Amino acid sequence: MRVKDAMTTNVIRISPDNSVRQAAKVMLENHISGMPVVDDEGHLLGIISEGDLIRRTELGSGAFTSPGDKASSAEDRASAYVKRSSWRVGDAMTSDPLTIDENAPLRRVAQLMQDRGVKRIPVIRAGELVGIISRADLLQAILMAKQDETAAGDEAIQRSISIRLGESTGLEGLDVKVTVADGIVHLWGNVETQECKRAARIVAESVRGVRGVVEHF
Repeated sequence: MRVKDAMTTNVIRISPDNSVRQAAKVMLENHISGMPVVDDEGHLLGIISEGDLIRRTELGSGAFTSPGDKASSAEDRASAYVKRSSWRVGDAMTSDPLTIDENAPLRRVAQLMQDRGVKRIPVIRAGELVGIISRADLLQAILMAKQDETAAGDEAIQRSISIRLGESTGLEGLDVKVTVADGIVHLWGNVETQECKRAARIVAESVRGVRGVVEHF
């Protein structure tokens, strides 16, 4: 699946000239934790999220000070002050956010979310915001994913399992043997760790037509 197949296109967005209070109100009313900031032409300028608001001056000085603040440069301290004190969304938002193209594969989204620790990524087409993809959208994609299409029959099952055992399962090079009789899979080989045994069983169970798995490790 591609990003465009799973993204949300009806995106709640906000102008950089709106107030921070308005942004908080919109997020609360729509049960979202962040939203894109766009100009009048629909170009993405940034993201405003809960993470941008938890160090606001409205929450008191203890919410936005840290031991390392005094060691930072004057420019960095000034920037932090503007972000936590300005009433404008454009000043409080995170600028130059991570984005992704609508034709990118979903695995790329999942990897970016994991690596960057983000919950949502704006989707761009020719520089314009066309959607947003979130962790919830990825969960929905799991529900929509096609089921295994392995052909019926013991030989097809055996062939499919053997191929999958070598695809980043941790079992590469262990020479796991597979036999199948009436849909019952038998796994043989020198597999010592419990996690590797578990991985082999899950590989077998993920193939359509498997009625059971017997381990002979």
